[in-house]
Amino acid sequence: MKKLFLNFYIAFFLIIFSSNIQVIADEKFNIGKEVFLGTGNCAACHILADAGSNAMVGPNLNEIRPDIQRIIMAVRNGIGVMPAMEGILTDEEIEAVAHYTSIAAEQ
Repeated sequence: MKKLFLNFYIAFFLIIFSSNIQVIADEKFNIGKEVFLGTGNCAACHILADAGSNAMVGPNLNEIRPDIQRIIMAVRNGIGVMPAMEGILTDEEIEAVAHYTSIAAEQ
């Protein structure tokens, strides 16, 4: 009986804990999408299917599928004709747009 209770308790804890992580991840994804489409103005230059953007100034993010660190570096410092967004976007916005873009580009 104790073993059954312990298994139930562990399963309940894991369900609650994992659902909280998912909510946080979804919130960061949504914030990143808002930055991509709004403040960051990323959609003006990049193709990203999830965002519905089809501009062809910058690279097609669906094709290059950049990882988070590459995106953070490019957004902070700029690259090619892309301007540096450090000081324009907060660190949280940069991290959120990198999170969003890296996941959305994989789909």
